[in-house]
Amino acid sequence: MLMWYIILAIVVASTVGGLIYLSGRVVRFGLGGGKGSDGRQRKRIIGFSIVLLVFAVLSLLVNLMNAIVCLLHFVVLWLLSDLTFGVVQRIRKKPFAHYYAGWTAIFLSVVSLAAGWYLDHQVWATSYVVESDKMNDRLRLIVFADSHIGTTFDSRGFARHLRRMQAYQPDAVLIAGDFVDDGTSRDEMIAACRALGRVETKYGVYFAMGNHDKGYHDPAARGFTGDDLIAELQKNKVRVLQDETALIDNRFYVAGRKDVSEILRGGSRVETAELLQGLDKEKFVAVMDHQPNDYEKQAAAKADLVVSGHTHGGQLFPLNKVGEWIGANDKTYGHERRNATDFIVTSGLSDWAIKFKTGTKSEFVVIDIVPR
Repeated sequence: MLMWYIILAIVVASTVGGLIYLSGRVVRFGLGGGKGSDGRQRKRIIGFSIVLLVFAVLSLLVNLMNAIVCLLHFVVLWLLSDLTFGVVQRIRKKPFAHYYAGWTAIFLSVVSLAAGWYLDHQVWATSYVVESDKMNDRLRLIVFADSHIGTTFDSRGFARHLRRMQAYQPDAVLIAGDFVDDGTSRDEMIAACRALGRVETKYGVYFAMGNHDKGYHDPAARGFTGDDLIAELQKNKVRVLQDETALIDNRFYVAGRKDVSEILRGGSRVETAELLQGLDKEKFVAVMDHQPNDYEKQAAAKADLVVSGHTHGGQLFPLNKVGEWIGANDKTYGHERRNATDFIVTSGLSDWAIKFKTGTKSEFVVIDIVPR
């Protein structure tokens, strides 16, 4: 809890500082106000009013959190632009006739945020090939996480994404948590589960819980509980695995871990070694674990493949690796092999609160497991 208070304090301080900084930059465009101390004071008031008005409009359009994201992008790019043009001005030993640094900062900010919005709201397919001595022929898995139904797409949009996944003819679909969000309505949850029930695969659809699937708030706010979600998934032929394993076609295993947030809720989850104990290790074992933060133990337990989400691919440049820097995640995005275990983290099908991805893109993952 202390960490969240610290983060909140940093965000508030950064927002206030950003508003003040940008108001001081805006006046350099030659806003009126007169000369002398009174004129400078009026310019500051005009500059602050303009920045505050733009911030308020953005808050209404994309909500407060995303307005803060936009603000901080402007601050960072404006600082870089001022620094760059300052260096160039020193080299040329002559001041610029116009405030080109400001215009450049605005242009770069708008372009980067537009690109971030696009990268967040479009969905790509990312392919990986994993080699294994335990496979006699190819096994194709579709993996997705962090669909957060109702954020960047509704249940109909989700169904369209499922049809794209279907085109890859997967043998099985693995969902690595955060299928729904705290703001997902009951009707949208039910419709999305029904869409999953229409997916055609050889071996079915498997699901492991994420930190948002059970919800952090009063269940009455969204109209369903985590148990309601599980029941609806099961009604639509989705196999929910909570610290459980499933042997499929006597060919490979799929294991699903409870999310680590269960511990914060007063519950527990078993260690990977205990979960995989007693399995036939001659068969391939794929583990779904929403948060990628247990790599050492999972490699020691000799899982063959571990798939995760949660990180949203780092979300925003240049903060992509913060989760790794503070030790919250073992990996932010992509494929890594440790010992005999392949780890894959997806950036997610959708998003949670922030509606921009300036350091990654939305995706589902196609994994071909082939004989070595």
